[in-house]
Amino acid sequence: MILQLSAGMGPVECQRAVFGICRELMKEIPSPEILNYVAGAEDETFLSVMLYSKQDVSYLEGSMLWICKSKYRPWHKRKNWFIDVSIIPETTEMEENFSENDLRIEKFHANGPGGQNVNKVETGVRVIHIPSGIRVSSTRERSQLLNKKDAIRKLAIVLKSRNDFEKVKSRNNAWSKHSEIVRGNPVRIYEGENFRLKNN
Repeated sequence: MILQLSAGMGPVECQRAVFGICRELMKEIPSPEILNYVAGAEDETFLSVMLYSKQDVSYLEGSMLWICKSKYRPWHKRKNWFIDVSIIPETTEMEENFSENDLRIEKFHANGPGGQNVNKVETGVRVIHIPSGIRVSSTRERSQLLNKKDAIRKLAIVLKSRNDFEKVKSRNNAWSKHSEIVRGNPVRIYEGENFRLKNN
């Protein structure tokens, strides 16, 4: 399942919230993977990030609130910063917006569990979409062929999501509406620079 965290049209504090909450979720979700991200205006900030997990993470969908005084604008009175968390459907239809000529395939030794085969054979696969520079890798399967298919599937999802984002963004009214993050009843609340999860 793919989870997208977004700051929408929010300020740098919201971008910081995306980065910090992403970091906390990666400690919580089993075998998390960052598929793609768009860097924010400052260090350790994300405009958006896409996380992949084998686990069902649909319970995280909605808005999340980070309560913290801004370190970027210390004089600012506002302390509540909202981000959007959405589930991106994994389509089984491979609607790739690329051809094999657009791809560079790299192989590498995968680390972690998997037995001796993983240590002796280059089972990990990284797929690079040359026109956009997007890189997606896969190491979860035991064979190189399956990892290549998995990486290409993830790349298709990333590119489709990016294309959808650009289409919406190009329609000003729709984009403005899309980027209005719902600020009521957040599914989670984090507090402080260490992003401590507040119990509801």
